[in-house]
Amino acid sequence: MKFTLSWLKEHLETEASLAEILETLTDLGLEVEDVSDPDATLGPFRTCRVIEASQHPNADRLRVCRVEVWAGPDGPTEEVQVICGAPNARTGMIGVFAPPGTHIPGTGVDLKPGVIRGVESNGMLCSERELQVSDDHEGIIELPADTPLGVKYIDLIGANDPMIYIKITPNRPDALGVAGIARDLAARGLGSVITPATEAVPGAYASPIGVRLMPDVADKACPVFYGRHIRGVKNGPSPRWLQQRLQAIGLRPISALVDMTNYLTYDRARPLHVFDADKVSGDIHVRLGKEGEEVLALDGKTYALDAEMVAICDDAGVEGLGGVMGGEETGCTEETTSVFIECAYFDQIRTATTGRKLKINSDARYRFERGVDPEFIPEGLELATRMVLDLCGGEPSEVVVAGAIPDTARSYPLDPVRVESLVGMEIARPEQVRILESLGFTPEDAGARLNVGVPPWRPDVQGEADLVEEIARVASLTKLEGRPMTRTSSGVTRPVLTPMQRRTATLRRTIAALGFNECVTYSFIDRATAALFDGADDRALENPISSEMSHMRPDLLPGLLAAASRNQARGFADLALFEIGPAFAGGEPGEQAVQATGLRTGASGPRSPHGTHRPIDLYDAKADVEAALAAIGVDTGRLMVRREAPGWFHPGRSAILSLGPKNVLAAFGKLHPRILEAMEVKGPAVAFTIQVEAPPMPRAKGATRPALQVSDFQAVERDFAFVVDAGVEADNILRAARAADKALIARADVFDLFEGAKAEAQLGAGRKSVAITVRLEPQTATLTDAEIDAVAAKVVAAVEKATGATLRS
Repeated sequence: MKFTLSWLKEHLETEASLAEILETLTDLGLEVEDVSDPDATLGPFRTCRVIEASQHPNADRLRVCRVEVWAGPDGPTEEVQVICGAPNARTGMIGVFAPPGTHIPGTGVDLKPGVIRGVESNGMLCSERELQVSDDHEGIIELPADTPLGVKYIDLIGANDPMIYIKITPNRPDALGVAGIARDLAARGLGSVITPATEAVPGAYASPIGVRLMPDVADKACPVFYGRHIRGVKNGPSPRWLQQRLQAIGLRPISALVDMTNYLTYDRARPLHVFDADKVSGDIHVRLGKEGEEVLALDGKTYALDAEMVAICDDAGVEGLGGVMGGEETGCTEETTSVFIECAYFDQIRTATTGRKLKINSDARYRFERGVDPEFIPEGLELATRMVLDLCGGEPSEVVVAGAIPDTARSYPLDPVRVESLVGMEIARPEQVRILESLGFTPEDAGARLNVGVPPWRPDVQGEADLVEEIARVASLTKLEGRPMTRTSSGVTRPVLTPMQRRTATLRRTIAALGFNECVTYSFIDRATAALFDGADDRALENPISSEMSHMRPDLLPGLLAAASRNQARGFADLALFEIGPAFAGGEPGEQAVQATGLRTGASGPRSPHGTHRPIDLYDAKADVEAALAAIGVDTGRLMVRREAPGWFHPGRSAILSLGPKNVLAAFGKLHPRILEAMEVKGPAVAFTIQVEAPPMPRAKGATRPALQVSDFQAVERDFAFVVDAGVEADNILRAARAADKALIARADVFDLFEGAKAEAQLGAGRKSVAITVRLEPQTATLTDAEIDAVAAKVVAAVEKATGATLRS
């Protein structure tokens, strides 16, 4: 948003300096991006009088000028000699002088005293192009004889007007007009608003052009449209003050009718459009566009419309794009003698969408997509009418209206005490009321609270927090003072992580410590991969970002397998990857669960002469999953091992771990060859999947771990070798052994397995030998031989009963 200082002072009566205004604008949230001050570049150039101009003795085209210069209107005079090559340099003329040391903006030269063809020259008589006032370089500037001498040239021509460029955030459409900026500065106390009131212009006749809103736009896209016909106008160049104002902000003056619309766009944040009424066929009607329609816009380009764009039409076709740009066919020219002024309201989102599709960045779009004041439409039309009459003359018709102004009235409760708690500084209630009223809000007492009405030009204010923000920025956040935090309690602060968050963090650290590298993969997979992992179409996305991400993942393994395949293709065979994240059992809310999944491929370690290099197997996966479960407090000795793993695991080399028959905690094992082939992963590959939310939370509520309990008495270990049928699982033997005496038996583990042809030759067909070690830990006294033998007998009896085993001799 650009404007000049004099423009601002038409809306703000203030004695503040330019520096104070700039600092206040930034403090109010209207950050100053740039300032262009003509006095800094053209201030040294002052009016002067040529006492005598004579021919240069050594050059035909040069003249030696004796110039009388002033230090100021009332200052002392001084005579200097200047060599000038302008054909209009003559005795007695009034011109513009630049003393030595001055930078000439038109040429980029810094003046220095010099000698030209043997004659001294101390300064310069300037042309308009050298001062960048215009492109005229036929001669030096020649001013009227009654021009005061010694004054700044920019003051004389009214160009000493700094241009201010401020950044506007998308939530401040009211600051896209100079009047809105003046309102903010006045609220801070930098002056008072003097924006003149708008007087209604009576209509002299009925408008020959009517307006209609079609049903497809009347509800929201264009709810209201005001128009007015003016006949007998005379278009031409706009007055100098208007041209200078537009040029200062980077706009090119075109004609009085066009410049008027640009001026009101920046002055009041009110975009308008003026039709050449004689070129309008029939009435103006507003509707949505149609596929295949085109419009020649004011920028000289032809744009294709679609069914989402607002089209402003007459009986001949489309004449403009609502909220974006008018059409060339009905544009105003020097021959225009009657006009029709449009002042309407267009939907923000539809305007922004149209501008993006057509790549049109206009001042109108910039304001409509941020939100203009809908209640200012009648006044905006009256302002435009008055400017047309003042600049071009003419006779106005009565106003024609279609639709109704949208109702934006709303109010929010505001607790004055809440302001201090949110902002951090004390702002008295009367001051809060004053700030809100000066910004156009309407606060009303409602007991301890205020009920604050929001003005229509502030669509960004949507609640109490926004009201607090308005008060804080006007009061100035620079007044905040650092204060020590109030101590509310003693001791350590309470933990903020939930038990599930702590469990997830523990799993992440534990699995990483086992040698895994963490991955983060997409939550979506393709249809074929989803089918491999029992992913039904109820998890298909309605609007996938690509064909390879069409389904929500039923498990984390697809992403890890895809990562393993990419790594193997690049020569990394031995991998250990894991991920913790959501998997989806269905497509409805709540049908998801957090999993921790690990994948190993290749060998268990690097090549070694000591025999540590071997292919991974399901026992690696079992060790990983048990270590992870133990880290989050699961007693792995109580878990049931069942052969019910999901279908993507090898059916004979996988299992699940559960607490009881229903609460499944994890699955582990080798992956099915069919899955590895489909995912292009070279085996061997093992994996585990932990259902993170399945293990019950610990009952203890304490913040610390319980004390470590270690027996003071000697532990005893006894070995047993049992002969069992080849189909008996070692886990059944261990469970029976542990249950023989729960008070004394701390653990039982398998340490030897003898099976195969040699075993059957010694033990009998279909038989094998499983050797276990049982650890006894007494708590009250050292065990005697008799007590140890008694426990051993219980172990043998329990295993024989559970599995039909016999003790190997």
